[in-house]
Amino acid sequence: MSGTARLTYQAAGVNIDSGNEAVELIKPLVEKTKRKEVLGGLGGFGALFALDMEKYRQPVLVSGTDGVGTKLAVAHRMGKHDSIGIDCVAMCVNDILVSGAEPLFFLDYLAVGKLEPRQVADIVAGIAEGCHQAGCTLIGGETAEMPGFYRPGEYDVAGFAVGVVEKDAIINGREIRPGDVVVGLPSTGLHSNGFSLARKVFFEVYGWEPDQYIEALGCTLGEELLRPTRIYVPLVRQILEEFKIKGMAHITGGGLLENPPRILPADCHIEIEQGSWPELPVFRLLAEGGPVEKQEMFRTFNMGIGFTLILAAEEGERLLQRLGELGEKAYRIGSVVAGGPGVTIRGPNK
Repeated sequence: MSGTARLTYQAAGVNIDSGNEAVELIKPLVEKTKRKEVLGGLGGFGALFALDMEKYRQPVLVSGTDGVGTKLAVAHRMGKHDSIGIDCVAMCVNDILVSGAEPLFFLDYLAVGKLEPRQVADIVAGIAEGCHQAGCTLIGGETAEMPGFYRPGEYDVAGFAVGVVEKDAIINGREIRPGDVVVGLPSTGLHSNGFSLARKVFFEVYGWEPDQYIEALGCTLGEELLRPTRIYVPLVRQILEEFKIKGMAHITGGGLLENPPRILPADCHIEIEQGSWPELPVFRLLAEGGPVEKQEMFRTFNMGIGFTLILAAEEGERLLQRLGELGEKAYRIGSVVAGGPGVTIRGPNK
């Protein structure tokens, strides 16, 4: 077509130069997470990781993938992107930790409407921090600029974690028996689940704004909602070295009602005692503001418990004592009884 200006990729909304700038900004962040098993550097078509075969007898790889959900909508509203990556890592590494796995490496996928190098660097800074906390390498990833698909400033992020566990050390719940106890490790708040309901309650029912100070929370609403998901890897891996853990559960979507049963034998049931751990103000505000019924709260949110461990009763008492010595908070929140897989919440009907 003579006389017509030639189109470019940039004219269509994709800026290759911005992508290259973003890569240069994140290189030092990625380098800080590097483990000795990593071969090569950032920028190849595939990431190389040499498993230390002298360290393991029968290594089994454990993988997991997840995203952050509509918690991203809060980050978008606040223009704060430096902690959301921690959530992305946490959702993946906590999941593979349930099998007893040590996280080895992590990859991310970031899709944006318009690539803004500083925003990408902030997001990856959070991912790198999450990898640092989990002790794994940020080994690679993909940043896709998708004009017209996401609105300017908006993005989505997903993560992929790979870990390793000895075959005879896999934790699968098969040894759980009635009489065992459930120990809960506290969450930092909502973590990364239930945000569609939480946003409806806080932004629509209460009519609050992210920068609004909420006395009951002791901070702004946005600060509370963007608290990063806790990464349990260092603590739980230390526990596994000292105690016989029969089963574990990461309390994510489905809450305390749907996650622990995933590792129960067919003849076991869990009874949870509501009130056996402190109630976080954010959950009380959600229940009252909805209002949201107790059953719905427990199947949507973690309710203040982000990770559970099941072990013999005598071991449970020893574990609680040991965690206290380490300065860690933990609670005996329930027990295993005879019955079909499931969870019963006992306690106040609020």
